[in-house]
Amino acid sequence: MLCDLGHALNKILKDIINRYHVSIGDRVHYIPGWDCHGLPIENKALKDLRKEAHTLPPNTIRKAAEATARREIETQKAEFQELGIMADWREPTTYRTLDHEYEIRQLRVFQKMVERGLIYRHYRPVHYSPSSRSALAEAELVYTDDHVSHSVYVTFSVETNFASPALQKLLGSLGETSARLLVWTTTPWTLTANMGIAVHPEMVYELVRGRDAGDGILIIAADRRLALEPVVGDVDVLATVTGSDLVDTAYIPIFSSLAAASAPLHILPSSHVTPDSGTGLVHCAPAHGAEDYNAFRALNLISSSTSIVCHVGAEGAFTDEVAIVVGPEAGKTLAGQEVLKGGSKAVVNLLEGIGALVKIEKIRHRYPYDWKTNEPIIVTATSQWFANLDGIKQDALQALEKVSFYPEISRNRLESFIKSRSEWCISRQRVWGVPIPSLHHIPTDRAVLTSESLSHILSVLQTKGVAHWWDGPVSDFLPPSLSAEEGEWRKGTDTMDVWFDSGSSWSQLPEQHADVCLEGSDQHRGWFQSQLLTAVGARSSEGSTPQAPYGTLITHGMVLDQEGKKMSKSLGNIVSPMTVIKGGKDKKKDPAYGADVLRLWAATVEYWRDMSIGKTILSQAAESLRKIRNSARFILGNIGPKEVRERLQRVEQKDMHIAERYVMHELYQLEQVALEGYANYNFPKVMNALGNFANITLSSLYFDITKDCLYADSLSSFERRSVVTVLEQVLTTMTRVMAPVLPHLAEEIHHTLQGYEDLAMGSSVFAKKWEPLVCPCSSRNAKVGSDVGDVQPPNWEDVVAEKSMTELLRVRSAVLALLEKARGDKNLKSSLEAEVDLILPSRARPIRR
Repeated sequence: MLCDLGHALNKILKDIINRYHVSIGDRVHYIPGWDCHGLPIENKALKDLRKEAHTLPPNTIRKAAEATARREIETQKAEFQELGIMADWREPTTYRTLDHEYEIRQLRVFQKMVERGLIYRHYRPVHYSPSSRSALAEAELVYTDDHVSHSVYVTFSVETNFASPALQKLLGSLGETSARLLVWTTTPWTLTANMGIAVHPEMVYELVRGRDAGDGILIIAADRRLALEPVVGDVDVLATVTGSDLVDTAYIPIFSSLAAASAPLHILPSSHVTPDSGTGLVHCAPAHGAEDYNAFRALNLISSSTSIVCHVGAEGAFTDEVAIVVGPEAGKTLAGQEVLKGGSKAVVNLLEGIGALVKIEKIRHRYPYDWKTNEPIIVTATSQWFANLDGIKQDALQALEKVSFYPEISRNRLESFIKSRSEWCISRQRVWGVPIPSLHHIPTDRAVLTSESLSHILSVLQTKGVAHWWDGPVSDFLPPSLSAEEGEWRKGTDTMDVWFDSGSSWSQLPEQHADVCLEGSDQHRGWFQSQLLTAVGARSSEGSTPQAPYGTLITHGMVLDQEGKKMSKSLGNIVSPMTVIKGGKDKKKDPAYGADVLRLWAATVEYWRDMSIGKTILSQAAESLRKIRNSARFILGNIGPKEVRERLQRVEQKDMHIAERYVMHELYQLEQVALEGYANYNFPKVMNALGNFANITLSSLYFDITKDCLYADSLSSFERRSVVTVLEQVLTTMTRVMAPVLPHLAEEIHHTLQGYEDLAMGSSVFAKKWEPLVCPCSSRNAKVGSDVGDVQPPNWEDVVAEKSMTELLRVRSAVLALLEKARGDKNLKSSLEAEVDLILPSRARPIRR
């Protein structure tokens, strides 16, 4: 995929860290890599083929997807190099999740988790994307706040003979033979899978009758009566009953499968019922809701896949099993209707036809979407492979205790996500990915995924390639213990969640541990978690101390437009990093800023928060870079070429004037801020300090007061040699400070300083270690025969010079203000015409040189 600004920001921040550590002499192990599997690549390949996935054999899709992935990698690789990302970009030194070695390592990680009993298969409700035709993990969801649903209030009938004793007694005392249970749902299509109605045992419920003639008895929660007035109108309360007294009341179902008898369903107790919304009676469809499923499991009402009613197929449409079983519409089927489209409306129409519909309301609410297709998802029961996180959750949290977080507040975010998860759905219904190599016994529908079966299968895949899982016969993968069984076998068709792909990346590191991981804040739900969970799941053992696969986690925010809005094609506010670097078609509208401007922007924003970018912001970054570059140009133009500087006799610190000592003090302070800022990933602090030094200390002060000396004095004069000594060190240190962020400018300065003949030899500013400030003349001016190692560099932190210069600058500011006033009064044209007399009080202390 083309590199966007989020990619660019991420790669630049990583590169700044890498370049800094290279500068200070650390060995950096950085391997560029790509996640290659998953839906985006598969969809792009299918789009190129102009075919639907279900019309093509797996081999065709996989070959097309691999070609697409390799093509996109080359495109991104070229763009990352345009950003100035320092790495060995040759193919053998990069990694891709489609590489054979990577896939085998990933499967070995998976096998270790199987050996620990962490992987299991289950039929239960999961997030499912009809648009992707696959299950999704929580990390693959985005939530939209303006989703529109049609919520319905529906009644289910209760006959006296099937009511609980308490309800039966009340109805008898009222002379009634039936009542209606009022429920509310925002997903009418799930009513076909209704398996019960939940009440809270401790809540109070009311039997009410509408004041309009002919209305029967409704049962609602007492706490919801006022809120339900727009639905049920004015009512009279006839009696009250607790939720526990309603439990076991049977009611008549509306929908069922054609093969099932219309047996009564029951009211059941559940703590997930609240008085905050709805009617206080909750429609339960265990196939389509985690809370419903858990409530039924807790009551031992479901124990196998056949116990759950589900009428939704892989395409998100009703199957041919669902039909209405009561009233005049009995026998009418919903088969083929998509539940998120016409299916939900068809259900509402049927409910209205049998008189069960009380009211329909259009509501706007928060709803999960597939983050890749941007289409709504559903919750539905399917057979999926899961990783049990309850067994490793505490180990994962313990491992995080030793991890450093930047910013520190992001620790809470990651820990909260891990604490809230009990399992991870790791299977996907796609063919482009790493297979979950399970074997299925056709006669019994038994799935086999054991350490023994995996050992045999992985030995085959190691030799013949992972693609052989799709191409080879099932007989190749049957270990002796299974091939001896009667009946046919088939290979599993699920692939692993791509988060398992990327989460296994720690396994390729020499020590299976990274010093730093840096990603966007959305990766607290994704990569940060999957790395930790796979590492702890595969490596931890009883009695051992769990270890995280990383030492430091750095989180950056999202890139917004100049007005703080999220970038999107519909708004037309997307900024391309390649347009920033190379310019657009209209160079006046979109000038070419070059990579260093984009890098400077990335290093000056508070990246740990969401940040903005736009024409004004880029223009400001370009101006900041221009000022830093101009300072370097001024210095290079005055210190002379390399051969002249080689003959220059530098001036010792002890002989320098106060201005030179002050500038070196400020330079020392800049370097200390830079070293501390880079070490703590606070790049804005570094670049702000560099900008202030270039603009204030140099341009506004030192360059101004030394111009006469540089232009008029002889090359051998003490004053000029003193200034050049300082300027030379200033440029060297400034280049070191800017190099991690502005490598192109730093290299240009370095080559100019060293002489362009070094350019042909591959000289780089990063090839020499960044040493803290030392005297630029100590070794060069030492006397012949002296021990150079005994020469101690000066301490450039000069508090006396700083204090004295501060007093002088205060006087200077007063003088400049008077000169400006004199020019304004037209008493002089130039400051050179003025004479300044300073009269100091007798108690004033002399300023030391």
